[in-house]
Amino acid sequence: MKTRQDHPVALVTGSSSGFGLLICVELALRGFIVVAGIRRPEAQAGLMEAAERAGVRERIDPVQLEVTSETDAERAVSYIRGQYRRLDMLVNNAGTALGGLIEEVPAAVWPEQMETNFHGTVRVTRSALPLMRERGKGRIIQMSSISGRIGFPGYGPYAASKFALEGFSECLALEVRPFGIDVVMVEPGAYGTPIWNKGFARMNAAPNSPYRNMLDKVLAFSRKSAEQGGDPREVAGLVADIACMKRPAFRYALPRSTKWTIRAKTALPGRLFQRMMAYILDKA
Repeated sequence: MKTRQDHPVALVTGSSSGFGLLICVELALRGFIVVAGIRRPEAQAGLMEAAERAGVRERIDPVQLEVTSETDAERAVSYIRGQYRRLDMLVNNAGTALGGLIEEVPAAVWPEQMETNFHGTVRVTRSALPLMRERGKGRIIQMSSISGRIGFPGYGPYAASKFALEGFSECLALEVRPFGIDVVMVEPGAYGTPIWNKGFARMNAAPNSPYRNMLDKVLAFSRKSAEQGGDPREVAGLVADIACMKRPAFRYALPRSTKWTIRAKTALPGRLFQRMMAYILDKA
């Protein structure tokens, strides 16, 4: 009979809602013990209710993990080492979406965005690597975004954090490969998760702003994209598939529209692609 120590163990950050919650449940359904990192312990109710409905509550182990805290990151991995003696999977999912037109975005927003989306990922990854390296295997799945490949007006802080994540992950993949650790990027387009509602609430322009018209179009396009986006469970299912693959690719983009947009950027001259994106925004 298998004990809890015999099951593969995954650590997922940002597990209280959105992709993180769905990923935790999906990994548990695939046989993982999931250590669910949650910023505020009182926010775990939704996750545990979802796990209960799926019949995997006993495989979800919530821990306090605020990715902006070095202490929390180290404590979470120390707990995993003591409780399970292994870490097979790290899903760096925690993030926020902050935006606005660059000239008008308050200076404090930029470090706030980078602290969670980029520095938080670096912090948790560095804490997890020794345990993976000692066992000679592991996989790190980085939840990036189409905004990590394509810049869009109004998303300067968010895109900057995701572009940084992409570069970090390319370096990381080469550094940890000799130790049997694999790195995979997942780049979703717009899906209807709470991160966008929170982000939209902070995207404002002054009444007489020269960017008012553009911001209105950005918000209209973004809301429409989120409302028409696919089922977030598609992303969770992909992450779980990657977790179980022997040799996954380095990057996965979804849905299909996101793949085509990334391909268009690669294939078209830069100025032509910019004109195409401006046209799409103008028609929002």
